[in-house]
Amino acid sequence: MKIGTIGTGNMARSLGILWAEQGHEVFFGSRDSYKGKSVAEFAGHRAKGGTNDEAVAFADVIFYSVREMPSSVLSSTEVLSGKVLIDCNNREIPEGFAFEPIFDESLAEKLAANVPNAHVVKAFNTMAQEVFELSPEPLKEYNVSCFICADNEQAKKTVMTLAEEIGFSPIDCGSLRSARMVEGLGDFIRFMIGGMKLGSYTTISVNKVLEAKKQRLGGRNAGYR
Repeated sequence: MKIGTIGTGNMARSLGILWAEQGHEVFFGSRDSYKGKSVAEFAGHRAKGGTNDEAVAFADVIFYSVREMPSSVLSSTEVLSGKVLIDCNNREIPEGFAFEPIFDESLAEKLAANVPNAHVVKAFNTMAQEVFELSPEPLKEYNVSCFICADNEQAKKTVMTLAEEIGFSPIDCGSLRSARMVEGLGDFIRFMIGGMKLGSYTTISVNKVLEAKKQRLGGRNAGYR
C-alpha cells in the first residue's frame, strides 16, 4: 500500500516507519522538502520524502498530522479525492486540562467538510508517541485499543488493518460523528498522562469479559435505576 504523511512530527514519523517496516511504500511529506527527505533517510526501508503535495500525489492513504485544514496546507485539495485520510489530531490542551465537552463538530468532521471528496478516518489519537516504540511486539501483549470511526466502511477497514499490522487492537466506533467521543477520549488520555502524571505509556484497552454463569445479583432490569 502507498502511504503518505502530511507532516513529519512524532506521530507521522513513528507510524510511517512502522508501516515501512511492514513492507508498505511510505512517503514523508513536509512543508520543507529537505525535512521530508531527512525523515525518509532516517526511516530507511526505501521510504521517500519531499513536500506535502508530493506525498499526497504519491499515496492512496494519507496520515494527516497537522491541525490546519488541507486547503491551507496543500496547493490543491482535488488530489485527495477518493483517498483515505487518517486524522490523528486532538485539540490544544487548555490550562489545567480544563477541557470543554465536544457538543458540536469534531476536528475530524471539520476536516471532512473541508475535503468532502476524501474518506476521512479518525484514528490513533488516544495514545502517545512513546507507545509506538513497543510496536508491534510486545505491544500486542497489552491489547492496546485503537478507536476508529469513518463514514466510508472500506476506508475504515483499511485503517483497521493498518492498525492491526503494527500491534494494535482496532475498535470499530461507527460513523465519523463518533469522532466527537473519540476525541473526548483523547482529551481524557492526555489528562491522565499529563494532568494526573501517569506518564506517556498510559493507554486504554477495551476488553469483553465472559458472561456470568449465574445472575446472582438479579441481572439487568429495564427501567430500574
